Amino acid sequence: MELGISTFADLTPDPASGITITAHQRIKNLMEEIKLADQLGLDVYAIGEHHRPDFVVSSPAVVLGAAATITQKIKLSSAVTVLSSDDPVRVYQDFATVDLLSGGRAEIMAGRGSFIESFPLFGYRLEDYDDLFSEKLDLLIQINNSEKVTWKGNHRPAINNLGVYPRSFHDKLPIWIAVGGTPESVIRAGKLGLPLTLAIIGGNPAQFLPLVELYRKTSAAAGHGILPLAVHSHGYISDNDQQAADEFYPYYAYSMNRIGRERGWPPTNRAQFETGRSIQGSLLVGSPQQVTDKILYEQALFKLDRFLLHISVGNMPHDKIMRCIELFGTQVAPEIRKALHK
Repeated sequence: MELGISTFADLTPDPASGITITAHQRIKNLMEEIKLADQLGLDVYAIGEHHRPDFVVSSPAVVLGAAATITQKIKLSSAVTVLSSDDPVRVYQDFATVDLLSGGRAEIMAGRGSFIESFPLFGYRLEDYDDLFSEKLDLLIQINNSEKVTWKGNHRPAINNLGVYPRSFHDKLPIWIAVGGTPESVIRAGKLGLPLTLAIIGGNPAQFLPLVELYRKTSAAAGHGILPLAVHSHGYISDNDQQAADEFYPYYAYSMNRIGRERGWPPTNRAQFETGRSIQGSLLVGSPQQVTDKILYEQALFKLDRFLLHISVGNMPHDKIMRCIELFGTQVAPEIRKALHK
């Protein structure tokens, strides 16, 4: 099983001081975090796309291109590319360029996105939310499969036997579909034969097992066999359980309450947070051993091919994130790999 990190590169105030670091500093910190993950032998680093003031990355491919020049082995992915409001031609070109820079380590994780700011920004209607994604995913897959493309849709000008360049380092770019829990999205990925990343950021992980079974059943019926499956969940690792909880909670609560106010969610409290840290919860926050045990539990539950620990929920201090990555790479990852190769 591959082990990696995902981040949205939050740019929010420190809950205690109220101070927000500059976007320049946040990007510099992010580069150091990716470099450390690569040096420690983690498998994947994935960066999200947002168009809001509280996240610093609106173009994952640009950041991943920079990361390609300072890393050696780690796979570099979006998490996600908001394909509905982007141009599949440019998405392919951007990630093919990252692939060339990195020697074949680029991946696209495509999704509809959980925020809507990019739709009015790029002139799209929310009424077309699902149709946009379906149509643009079809075009992206065609571009990935063939140098010359002939295609026609409803939301983008047609393409008549035109080439898309540059081509990726390898024959094709890996394209994953990221979903938050809708059966329709799971069925789409299974029918298309695309790897699936399931975001489990709330509730009991076991509640997502029917979606995994639906994905694998759909994939098998479409003749694709067993496809790669990943889970992405919020997490944080520190030297001991109490330290991890105490360090992570203020930033997690600030971030979740800020977004919750926009969406009408009830406030997050410490009791809910502690429930989320249990084996029945979605949070992987604790000591290296506790996080190891929980990843192994989810691997056994879902038969995972990849696990992404989503760190820096809220703009946690850089030194604490670096320590989290260090513990993930030096203690958690070796124990998981040992356990799975007995």
